[in-house]
Amino acid sequence: MIPAPRKRFGQHFLRDCAIIDRVLAAIDPKPNQFIVEIGPGRGALTLPLLDRGCTLHAIELDRDLAAHLPAMAAGRGELILHQADAVTFDFSALAAGKRLRVVGNLPYNVSTPLLFHLIDQIDAIEDMTFMLQKEVAARLAAPPGTKTYGRLSVMVQWRCDVEQLFDVAPDAFVPPPNVFSSVLRLRPRQSPLAVGDAQRFHDIVRAAFGQRRKTLRNSLRLLLDEAVFERAGIDSRRRAEELTLDEFAQLARGTVTD
Repeated sequence: MIPAPRKRFGQHFLRDCAIIDRVLAAIDPKPNQFIVEIGPGRGALTLPLLDRGCTLHAIELDRDLAAHLPAMAAGRGELILHQADAVTFDFSALAAGKRLRVVGNLPYNVSTPLLFHLIDQIDAIEDMTFMLQKEVAARLAAPPGTKTYGRLSVMVQWRCDVEQLFDVAPDAFVPPPNVFSSVLRLRPRQSPLAVGDAQRFHDIVRAAFGQRRKTLRNSLRLLLDEAVFERAGIDSRRRAEELTLDEFAQLARGTVTD
């Protein structure tokens, strides 16, 4: 018997066949592609992906669900199961010089730290197609000057093009969540914006949005002096949500772009 959903893992299992077909069409898997599924759950996406002839690595934290997957997938294709936490999983080591296509219905309670973890390993990734809480998807695609624009928006848009595909109603899942979900695609940028020292860029973005109601002069006072703002042509009285990705990059580089 397949285990019941667990609250502590944020599990909501996809069950709507029409939505499953739309997600598969968005992924558009091809035979022999190297696909990694995060949170396969009860196999709603896992089994049809295997039927397409993909080599599928599945990362499942719930050991009870992981124990059922091999039997469900028997005779369907090549499944390599990793009973592990995707938030700490080494995707770069798994890729071993190849590029991964990463997919999944991400658990709501870990989606943000998981996305940051994946962005840190983006050089190992070909693309990502995820189902996420609609609010999180909106943050990923948010432009400057909006309430949803924040650290996650900047860090993801620095490395990826974000494409929102379609929304999914709660009744497509069991148990139904209290919110809508969205499916989106993330494609690594071929030429990510130059930021100089990546850790410096991370630190500036984190500090700016960590105190987003303060002016940049105050939120970044431990990292940048007024001369950096002057060289970049950025008014230090502005707030984090007003800055574009390019302006954050200019602050990180400490110079004005040519």
